[in-house]
Amino acid sequence: MTVLLLGETGTGKEVVARAIHRWSPRRSKPFVAVNSAALPEHLLENELFGHEKGSFTGAVKREPGKIEVAEGGTVFLDEIGDMPLPLQSRLLRVLQDQTFYRVGGTQPVRTNVRFIAATNKDIRRAIQQGTFREDLYYRLAVITVTLLPLRERMDDIPALAQHFLKRAVRMGIPRPCALSDRALQALQQYQWPGNIRELDNVLTRALILCPEDTLEPAHLHLSASLFPSATEAETESPPRHYHESMDDYGRKVIEGALRRNGWNQTRAAEELGLQRTYLTKLLRQKDIPGRPPKDPSSSSEEDSP
Repeated sequence: MTVLLLGETGTGKEVVARAIHRWSPRRSKPFVAVNSAALPEHLLENELFGHEKGSFTGAVKREPGKIEVAEGGTVFLDEIGDMPLPLQSRLLRVLQDQTFYRVGGTQPVRTNVRFIAATNKDIRRAIQQGTFREDLYYRLAVITVTLLPLRERMDDIPALAQHFLKRAVRMGIPRPCALSDRALQALQQYQWPGNIRELDNVLTRALILCPEDTLEPAHLHLSASLFPSATEAETESPPRHYHESMDDYGRKVIEGALRRNGWNQTRAAEELGLQRTYLTKLLRQKDIPGRPPKDPSSSSEEDSP
């Protein structure tokens, strides 16, 4: 059956997808991941379906796509909510008929793969806005799994923290560090806008930079200023829509990081535990300017004769 994974960025959707594959009868076959937002439409089409020789300039031989490569296994379609509409139509045909055509091909190719898709978008809202096909949604959502953000599952933090600390040592950190009770308490009081991915980043960085044998709150560099105080949170009016509230919250977090780092996007991305390219994408999505706002007084002086 196809599976649709829902949840914010960094909640571990690909980890869950790999676990589903690993525990399934298809585990001896390939697991192939495709990021639906990483490539423009024509390149994503070629990535998925492959091409025939001579189908375009530079196509000197037939090349299989990721669906063919995963034959008998699992294709993981990450960020499916960003897939262009024309490709959604082609994917729907594959799900319905288990056949597809390579780019430039005239012969149908039969396939036997299981699809797992993931997105951090509100798909039902995207359907209403006309950016996602409703029929494709129902084909993908045979089984739906929603991954809660880390701030709603704080009891998981002790186990996750121990896992990341042990894994960092296995990956080459020269010496292990214990996590003090105060540091663990600090981790459980933080709101984790970047979810589990941010937790991994914070602990790995602390291990590298900590000169002691025990991690204390100061080694974690958690910025309480990213989040409103309890008093401010109580006085704010309740949001009309969950996703609208989270979009606004994410915008405030990113703008705060940019201001603290003098609008240096590389340093802001490091503080937030994000890839530089992903931060650039978020700036476009949320319509956040990448430069400091102009000083009105200076602009008026420039305009004056």
